[in-house]
Amino acid sequence: MGNKYKILVVEDDSNISCLISTLLEADGYQAVPARNFSNGKMLYFSHRPDLIILDLGLPDGDGTDLLREVRKDSSVPVIVLSARTDETDKVEALDLGANDYVTKPFSSAELMARVRSALRTSVLHSGAGDSPDGTFTLNGLVIDYGSRRVFIDQSEIKLTHTEYDILSYLSRCSGKVVTYSAIIKEIWGYSDSGSVKKLQVNMANIRKKLGAKPGKKNYIENELGIGYRM
Repeated sequence: MGNKYKILVVEDDSNISCLISTLLEADGYQAVPARNFSNGKMLYFSHRPDLIILDLGLPDGDGTDLLREVRKDSSVPVIVLSARTDETDKVEALDLGANDYVTKPFSSAELMARVRSALRTSVLHSGAGDSPDGTFTLNGLVIDYGSRRVFIDQSEIKLTHTEYDILSYLSRCSGKVVTYSAIIKEIWGYSDSGSVKKLQVNMANIRKKLGAKPGKKNYIENELGIGYRM
């Protein structure tokens, strides 16, 4: 890859930071290490990385606050790398727009696989590659594939990068039941024990933003234990 991709590593543990940087550079990436919240924020805005690996427990702030800052103006992939294993922490990070959540201790091979997957998915769904042309419409819902924008009754709905990718994929399979595994493979490129939960969190956010209510018109149906249908 010849340092094509620049990856910001926000991690206060020097041993872990050095390990990750070594792994990244061995695979041809450019690692940009940051040891705290303030340094991570500064390097994010100055370097505009292609991906961020983000620890949550930083000495001068919480990683979720940096995630909030990033998501104000960017859909850059963010992989949270944290010792926090509580499900609420994972759900919060995904709700805030994290693309993935890896718990410590972690496998070096698994982390690098997730880095490759996140970058590959980001490129595929950046709008410069295989996104379909035109628009999708359904009962007031409009998906503009070219601009990656979503509207309901002409009001724009703000989705995260991952949420848009899921909605776009379901719309391209409109009318069909798409299994959990098919969606996970399309969006993240791999599957693990937390993949279904990660999908469900994103899907709950999508349905909420689309105004899903019991007894009202809902754009996405949940085929319990199987998948989803647009």
